Amino acid sequence: MLMVSALVVAGGLAGPSAARALDASRLGVVVNTADPASVEIGDYYVRRRGIPRANVVFVTLPAQGEIDRPTFEAARARVEAALPSGVQALALAWTRPYRVACMSVTTAFAFGFDPAFCAEGCRRTRPSPYFDSPSAVPFHDLHVRPAMLLAGSSVAHAKATIDRGVAADGTFPPGTAYLLSTSDRARNARASRYGQVTALSLPIRVRRVDADELRDVRDVLFYFTGLKSVAGLETLRFRPGAIADHLTSTGGVLDGADQMSALRWLDAGATASYGAVIEPCNFAAKFPQPAVVIARYTHGESLIEAYWKSVAWPGQGVFVGEPLAAPFRRR
Repeated sequence: MLMVSALVVAGGLAGPSAARALDASRLGVVVNTADPASVEIGDYYVRRRGIPRANVVFVTLPAQGEIDRPTFEAARARVEAALPSGVQALALAWTRPYRVACMSVTTAFAFGFDPAFCAEGCRRTRPSPYFDSPSAVPFHDLHVRPAMLLAGSSVAHAKATIDRGVAADGTFPPGTAYLLSTSDRARNARASRYGQVTALSLPIRVRRVDADELRDVRDVLFYFTGLKSVAGLETLRFRPGAIADHLTSTGGVLDGADQMSALRWLDAGATASYGAVIEPCNFAAKFPQPAVVIARYTHGESLIEAYWKSVAWPGQGVFVGEPLAAPFRRR
């Protein structure tokens, strides 16, 4: 069951204090030396965000969609040994790999490989202790480092996503959260909870749309829907820092063709997205919960914090985007 903290529901969640806010000093960057694109994207991100060099770790991984558990565990052990203890979250500077055996790569880096986060068929998975958590220092409090891929359909697209995240900081942008209720009954699993968003006290507009697509709007801050593929993205204008995703089976298969990749949202101008890397069934708990991410993001949390805290069972889903974007936090 969705839990939005009482402070959020009441509209009283203050932005994180400067002393505890997740910023460049608390973010680790992991670069894959076997992938020239990863090296270029990682270097670009470190420079754009001013990441301390001590927070950058180099690993060697096959630049392919899925990697096996032993290969991953060797890389993660290197990361855990090299990072300063103050690092609370991770940016993984690549598009592939996005999957480790039966887990997403972002959850595997966050928790370590654990089959309890996997499921064959329509089964529950291990819940995240970070879900809707008040923690501003998850590694300190929970021994969890939430992770996000600095991904893109090209190096240029990945850099553009990074630039949008940086540009979003402290802008308090006007805009709208679009909540689409679609005709796809199986993938429309989150629509029953949209009322929890409209009940919140928010500094942005919220609009529920009963349609399969959104077209010709220029103020998109959030876009949540449920479809195999989303039409009309080329007609939209996303605000810097925007979050958008579609509930479907394989949106996190970033190089896949059977269903729309989450990278399409980034190509269209969003700053972050999320998708399943392996069949999750339509458990709403395996996907971002709009009420949680919208409330936390618009009250000052960084993108990686708000987005990660909105997924109760993240084992089969991958987060992509620019993790430090914080449009509703004062500079």
